[in-house]
Amino acid sequence: MKRYKARQHTVVVIACLAWTGLIATAPLSAAPEEYASVEKLPDPFRFLDGSRVTSEEDWPRRRREMLELVLEIQYGHLPEAPGNVKLERIIQEKEINDGVTRLEKHILTMGPQGKISAQLDLYFPLSTERPCPVILNIGRDCPITREMNERGFIFAGFGPERFDRSEEGKPEPGAVERAYPEVDGGTLAAWAWGASRMLDYLLSLPEVDDEKVVVTGHSRCGKAALLAGAVDERFAIVNPNGSGCGGAGLYRIQAPGSEDLEAITRPERFQEWFHKDFRNFAEKEAHLPFDQHFMRALVAPRPVLSTDATEDFWANPLGTQLGYLAAQPVYDFLGVPEHNSLHFRPGRHDHTDTDFRALLDYAEWQFFGKKPEIAFNKLPFPGEMADVVCTAPK
Repeated sequence: MKRYKARQHTVVVIACLAWTGLIATAPLSAAPEEYASVEKLPDPFRFLDGSRVTSEEDWPRRRREMLELVLEIQYGHLPEAPGNVKLERIIQEKEINDGVTRLEKHILTMGPQGKISAQLDLYFPLSTERPCPVILNIGRDCPITREMNERGFIFAGFGPERFDRSEEGKPEPGAVERAYPEVDGGTLAAWAWGASRMLDYLLSLPEVDDEKVVVTGHSRCGKAALLAGAVDERFAIVNPNGSGCGGAGLYRIQAPGSEDLEAITRPERFQEWFHKDFRNFAEKEAHLPFDQHFMRALVAPRPVLSTDATEDFWANPLGTQLGYLAAQPVYDFLGVPEHNSLHFRPGRHDHTDTDFRALLDYAEWQFFGKKPEIAFNKLPFPGEMADVVCTAPK
């Protein structure tokens, strides 16, 4: 793992490796010694057998291969969709925000025998009758629900703790783990699965435009939002906010003071967020047959917008910028260069009104063609240039 000082004008070369150190036999190994040690970033266009994507028709097969890599090694797998998400009851319904918003709190059940229960808070705009786009937050809070409704969006939020607990050391299994003990996914996989179950329900509502649902989340929930968007292609836009290590930030390239794989996977901290064997790669990140630019690439060709803060050093903003650059050839190749996006604000680790407004502007651009006033390709660390050696197939 390389560390770079963000304030020095270092030239960082992100060379995409022709990955041939992996024997393409199932199941994939979680042992670092089974993979070649390479400091440079793996090539998202390179199949495990050493061949390379040559056409857009090849991309779905490579995408499936990449997804299995990150699930088998990093996050673990998600349970299958149960197909039984149901409304049990509405526990609150009232008008707020001076009559702009109808707030409803829905209790949903799902999973084996409907034993998993979760609350979804819905903020509906009262001024429109058409189906609306939705911003689904893995988390309940949003400081600008009124503005979202005034701009024609539904805001929906849920507490991920109903699917799995998140405290350090996680003393006992969460609801998803208890319901699906045979599945190897960690906490982030459980939360991503929960986001997809919320989406199942949203798509049943007449108020919802089923082609315009955005998934977002902050910090640990930003990691889960990125995973949900990579796994579930029904999400139209994916927005990890301040997601850092295990999210949009690279493992191989980190600025001083940022959280790394070794720190996040300590047993007394958050090892349970990931596949049980992922800690095997602590301080051996060069052996990973992927890095987090693969997560952005897995969203393609759908839009992905990472939102971050320039002084949120723990979340590795430099690694997020370089991951954005390393994924860009995939979006270029698929003909949607503007679907790979980022936005940085001054400040530290938080999910602020600025972050939500940037997401609203971005969604209006992608969904309705409304030209944004801000640029979603502005690099916060322009001195940290990246020469992305891997090129898109012609």
